[in-house]
Order: sequence, then C-alpha cells, then structure tokens
Amino acid sequence: MSFSEYFPVYNKLTADQQKLIDKHTFLFKQPKEKVIHNSGEDCLGLLVIRSGQLRVYIVSEDGREITLYRLFEHDICLLSASCVMNNIQFDIIIETEKDSEFWVIPPDIYKEVSQQSAALANYANDLMAGSFSEVMWLVEQIMWKSMDKRLAAFLLEESALEDSDILQMTHEKIANHMGTAREVITRMLRYFQGEEMVKLRRGTIELTNKKALGQLARS
Repeated sequence: MSFSEYFPVYNKLTADQQKLIDKHTFLFKQPKEKVIHNSGEDCLGLLVIRSGQLRVYIVSEDGREITLYRLFEHDICLLSASCVMNNIQFDIIIETEKDSEFWVIPPDIYKEVSQQSAALANYANDLMAGSFSEVMWLVEQIMWKSMDKRLAAFLLEESALEDSDILQMTHEKIANHMGTAREVITRMLRYFQGEEMVKLRRGTIELTNKKALGQLARS
C-alpha cells in the first residue's frame, strides 16, 4: 500500500500540496528498541506508521519512565512534530518496540501544508484531541486505580497485543511502562503467582488464569 492510503486526509489536499508532501516525505525502517525521537533534542516531523509498534513515553526528573500510549499500523503521531505548533512543547520520547516502518513528513513541510489546508489543520486538531484523551485516561488510571488492578489490565493488554499467554518481558520493562519501581512490580507479580494467576520464569511471565486477571482488572 502507498503512503496516500495510510494518510487519511491525503485526498483532501490539492494536487500541489500532494506533490509537495510526496516530494519530501521519506520512509524510515528502524529495528526494535531504537529511540527515534527525543523532543529535548530534535523535531522529527509527522509520523505515519506503516508497520510495527512504537512506544510514546515521558521520563521524570529522577529517571522514571511511564508509557503514554502506543502507535500501530495506520496510526499517526503528531507529537513528534510539536515544535511547529505555537506555544506547545512536549518533552516526549518515541522508541520502536518492534521492527518498524514509518513515513516522516518533515516539520517545515507539515507546517506549510497545514497553514494552507483547513482539512489537514482540522485533522491535526482531531489527532491532538485523541492524544490528550489517551493521556487523561492514563492519569485517571494512576489516580484512581490500585497498582494490582493496573498491572492485571496491563498483562491482559500485552497478551492481546502479542497473541500469546507467555510474555517475554522483564519486571524492569513493565515498571517502565507503568511509571513505578521494578521492586513494586516484582512484589505484585509474586502475589499474582501465589494466587495462581501467573507463572514466573526468568525473563517470561505466563498468564495462567486470565479470567481471574480480568475480574481483578475490572473490580
């Protein structure tokens, strides 16, 4: 599939705007666990995901990470081009969680076309609203849900993403996703194991009772 089929607003642009984007947009291929954007250091541009899986996260002053959301095939990332938006700066990091391919519209090209095209500007507003909603959902989870419920939900989400009941994931990696310490995750997983909801092995977590995890996540 071509770039235009992954960029929903493409057909609403003029022919000249399409030519400008086609001329300057380029395709990146990156291996997993590769940082592709750090807003403290660069301004990558608008990302259009062709394949793979990307993680968008922030880092606290003491070095603790928390995942804001993931990006998958056909997703668009606007925050990687936040430098072109007036009075808005996002100190975020984007890395590949799997081998990934994505198109990049350079920030100056994106800004030029969005200033000309109401369709692209409105689409960008919708993207920003969606990102804000996801972050607000995360804040609500952190504020109002206990860690055991959040962890149960996280494990089930990962199982669905990987289509497997066995997760190749360290306690440190889970802690980074959830914005907590590794020791907290280790204690909670050991509790889950004692309740026969998971089975722990070095570097892997097997979900042995997804029904109980689901009940815990929803309680």
